[in-house]
Amino acid sequence: MFIDFEGIDGSGKTTLSNLLAARLRRQGYKVAHAREGGELQSPIARRVRDLTRDSKLLEMGARTEFFLNLARDAQQLEEVIAPALCRGEVCISDRYLYSQLALSGGGRGLSHEELAPACELASKGIWPDLVILVDVEPDLARLRKRLGKVKEGRSTDGDSRKGLAGAGLSVRVRESFLEMARKDPARWIVIENNDQPLWALEQRIVDAVLARLERREPQIQRISPSAEAAPEPVTVAHVEERFFQALDALEVREPALAVWLLGGVPGLAPHQRRLASVERFPGLSVRSLVGLEDEASWSLRELLSKVVPVDVAASLNGLQSPRAMALRSQLYPLTPGEVVMGLKGNDSQEAWNLRERALHDRHLPQVLLGLAGVENEAAWSVRELGIQKKLYSEVARSLTGLKGERVDALRESLVSHDRLAVLRSVTGLDSPFASGLREQLAGKALKLVLRSLTGLATAEAFALREQGAALTKEAIDSIDGMDDYRAWRLREDFADRWPATVLSSLRGLPLTDRAETLIHRVLSTFPERLPLLRNAYCVIATAHETALDRVVRPSTVSEARASL
Repeated sequence: MFIDFEGIDGSGKTTLSNLLAARLRRQGYKVAHAREGGELQSPIARRVRDLTRDSKLLEMGARTEFFLNLARDAQQLEEVIAPALCRGEVCISDRYLYSQLALSGGGRGLSHEELAPACELASKGIWPDLVILVDVEPDLARLRKRLGKVKEGRSTDGDSRKGLAGAGLSVRVRESFLEMARKDPARWIVIENNDQPLWALEQRIVDAVLARLERREPQIQRISPSAEAAPEPVTVAHVEERFFQALDALEVREPALAVWLLGGVPGLAPHQRRLASVERFPGLSVRSLVGLEDEASWSLRELLSKVVPVDVAASLNGLQSPRAMALRSQLYPLTPGEVVMGLKGNDSQEAWNLRERALHDRHLPQVLLGLAGVENEAAWSVRELGIQKKLYSEVARSLTGLKGERVDALRESLVSHDRLAVLRSVTGLDSPFASGLREQLAGKALKLVLRSLTGLATAEAFALREQGAALTKEAIDSIDGMDDYRAWRLREDFADRWPATVLSSLRGLPLTDRAETLIHRVLSTFPERLPLLRNAYCVIATAHETALDRVVRPSTVSEARASL
């Protein structure tokens, strides 16, 4: 029997396919997994996969990518799948040719009619007896992926070739998978992985597979939670209650993700949940303090500074207060690289003291990454050293937020080494160089082009956003906190397509009638989606804290004046 697992990145198909393999083996079946432990079993297929994921190969076209992925699957079939089936074993694959139809057809927009014959040739007539589509909301899948990277110590700002197209690619791929499942109900089972415990999903998959193995054909195509009454609409007044109810339910199933969703969320209730999770997840708990400077947040950082120093240093990102600098000095002996990378935009003497220590300790790449937004002769000297050491990507990233002829001349010289790093460095800049680079790369790295527009209110920026918003959410990401009529129009036009991003873009804005109406509209349409509830709560809590600060600050100023 040949069983294939499909689904978008972050759906959980790799985990579930390996759990199924283990369960079947315990029940006495001989099982071959073509991607055991998440690794392709064919060495040739692994080398081809590395090629298709290389984000620097920007000129690779959609057809080239399709044929390379096809070659990867054909080699897996040749080396692993076909021999296992010939031996009479149960063979499990984590992705097969359906993934190429979904990515190149649904995702990239190539004609399905043109792709299908090539897939048939690659298959040698061998297609799965059962396809298990692990379906998940793309926003939730993206959160799980980012959490996975943090837990594994991988960078969260790197991109594969698929990632460069933006989050909209996963949405289109998911829609393509669901359409294939709808057209072939005898072969496909759709299992939802949004809000069910892993053990329950595993058991339902095992039951479905055993029914096929034992020649029992269950008349079922979608395995989903038991039907419940439709949830009540969420009003702005009840967002907090509904968010924490959903978060507490998630904590039972995915406790680490529940902590991760507290990232940057202000207030007493979120902090109480961080404290309750500190023993199990100290690193994630302290990372969730990013952007927070209340006394409780500082106390937790200081408490955990020697326990999870890397995570504490990461939580200081963007903070430049004397307290932040003092804590960085304490953390430096434990995690020098993370400390100096967090000095972006900081030109203080304390920051330069740390940079000089790090240069002496041979942490030049991290020093460069922490020089973003800093422009003086000392910074230029470090960049020149980086060029000598051929640290081109790090030098390019060190230019982020800087403008001027000298800066653009260096960017121009770095384009041939790392175009994507240079593109990241023009975020928020309106210059002929930035405009030209965006025009060159819009068809190759749409996600980064749109994100580079963050904060820009030019006609050119809004034209690019309007073109990109139909394809991916990053067009909305780039209007975070913008109170511009064109930004509002984008939010309202694309609230149904990118609801979570539309909500997050409101953070930092006053809670006006227009904002409340938009929040209510989104939550009325999607009342149960946790990422949406989380983003709505962040917007509301931040707006309330900002309003409170405005009330408190004038009296503080008056008291200060009276004491003079």
